[in-house]
Amino acid sequence: METSQNSSLITHHLSLKSKEYRRKILQYIFNAKAGHTGGDLSIIDILNVLYNRIMNVSPENWESNNRDRFIQSKGHCVEALYVVLADKGFFPEEDLLTICKYNSPYIGHPTKYIRGVEQNTGGLGHGLSIGCGNALAAKKDNSPVKVFTILGDGEMAEGSNWEAFMFAAHYKLDNLCAILDYNKLQITAPNAEVMGLEPLDRKLEAFGWAVRHVDGHNLEELESTLKGLPFEVGKPSFVIAHTVKGKGVSYMENVLKWHHGVPSTEQLALAMEELK
Repeated sequence: METSQNSSLITHHLSLKSKEYRRKILQYIFNAKAGHTGGDLSIIDILNVLYNRIMNVSPENWESNNRDRFIQSKGHCVEALYVVLADKGFFPEEDLLTICKYNSPYIGHPTKYIRGVEQNTGGLGHGLSIGCGNALAAKKDNSPVKVFTILGDGEMAEGSNWEAFMFAAHYKLDNLCAILDYNKLQITAPNAEVMGLEPLDRKLEAFGWAVRHVDGHNLEELESTLKGLPFEVGKPSFVIAHTVKGKGVSYMENVLKWHHGVPSTEQLALAMEELK
């Protein structure tokens, strides 16, 4: 059982990891001259908590059918996933020096050629449907597997997501958790201008999901929320994680151009200084 002191130490360790992950994301994007910087920085705290505190998945159990499943529906933010998978030991970290290079399997969207990646994703709106299939299969096998999917708020306009919401509720997939990276910006403009989502929680509840709001950068809140799954027995769980695009680098936060901006040498140095 964790004491309050141990819990504080764990949260501090996770906080240091998030900074380390952010530094690596920026360095690899700088090296590749390509990447989705803002979204990588907005989801990294969620990935940190999932892989280091919540999910039963590791290089050691990767071949086991009883491993938890993670589907990154917003596949364009793959650099964040690569950094975490390398840290967990799924492949040598030096492999990431080849991101977006000729003949490298480390391309700009997740691919099953990479150990630790469950599904090819990035065709937005498809990840949750895959997660539903995984969760239903686990139910039929009486398996303890939990399935997690990260969605981008821009992709919530895709109709296939809403079909998946109906499916998951109909089949009572309470082993499924969808997490929304709600940074409220997409490639061209704020979501509210492109396709408004609100009242999102009431819509999802009407579709039969149990919904919670969290601060997507509060590691302790993320962990306690995700350890409370399912939120309601017999219902899939949805976490609305309120995040900041470009989180952690002052000149990137909530700035639209950093959806897929690449820092210059001077900008990288400034970011690294902020993330000491």
